[in-house]
Amino acid sequence: MQQLIILIVLFLIYGLFAALSPAFRSGSTLTSIFDASYYVGFLALGVTFVIITAGIDLSIGTSMMCAAITGGVVYNQLHAPLWVALLVILAMATAVGCLNGFLVAKLKLPSFIATLGTMMITRGLSSILSNVQTETFPLRGTSDGWYKSIFRTSGDFPTGAIVLIGVAILCAIILNKTRTGRYIFAIGSNREATRLSGVNVVRSEAMAYIIAGFCAGLAGIAYAATYTTIMPGSGAGFEMDGIAAVVVGGTSLAGGVGSILGTLIGTFIMTVLKVGLPYLNLQPHYQIFITGFVVILAVYADIYRNRKKNQ
Repeated sequence: MQQLIILIVLFLIYGLFAALSPAFRSGSTLTSIFDASYYVGFLALGVTFVIITAGIDLSIGTSMMCAAITGGVVYNQLHAPLWVALLVILAMATAVGCLNGFLVAKLKLPSFIATLGTMMITRGLSSILSNVQTETFPLRGTSDGWYKSIFRTSGDFPTGAIVLIGVAILCAIILNKTRTGRYIFAIGSNREATRLSGVNVVRSEAMAYIIAGFCAGLAGIAYAATYTTIMPGSGAGFEMDGIAAVVVGGTSLAGGVGSILGTLIGTFIMTVLKVGLPYLNLQPHYQIFITGFVVILAVYADIYRNRKKNQ
């Protein structure tokens, strides 16, 4: 029922923008919505696992950009093949996820503090590795531009959406059909009871951060495919887009509750807002204000639902 409600909200928001702005109804706008949803969607899918454990990962945005700029350095300055650079992006972001998992699950640092630290580390590291130089990925139509047709809309066909949905299905299987997924839910519901039942809490909790890191690597590739140019030291704030999509999609910040489908719907709600608000001639600060208001409503709805459940 909750997923049905947020799906209705998505259609209502889209319909509202279409009614208020004829230009919003164009096919190019729909393409923009899809293209903007890919990197946000990958970030959101990964951080869903972390939030279900009652944790948070503030490093996914800067990790995404650090991994992307590292791949750009490997491609442009070391002249490695593009496929090697893309693997480097995945490896770099996954390594950050492993570090987060070690800090939170093994050393038992608060997830907010640990990932705040890795957020600053990756933000600075991207500038160090690139020597504060912008990195550019191949354009569509060049010999190495094939990756763009995979991770963004190709013509009128949203190939990137196919990849996003495929990753979402894989994440849903891991979360709902595997032992790791069940343990992640259990940790979010009651960590101590899960530990006393014999579950390796450290391994399962760390796995949530590793998955978030891997998905941040996919987001880095999707971002490079969509926008081509990667700026050093960037990425701060992108984590809020992913976390907001998860919260709007119904995953509880208290842990133990969440779904991949809800996250996917939440992603499109956030991207429709991001793409649609400029059509109403609203300046960026108004867009941020409205988006923040939507997130607050979603959090309050989660708190209200939990109160009703406990009565």
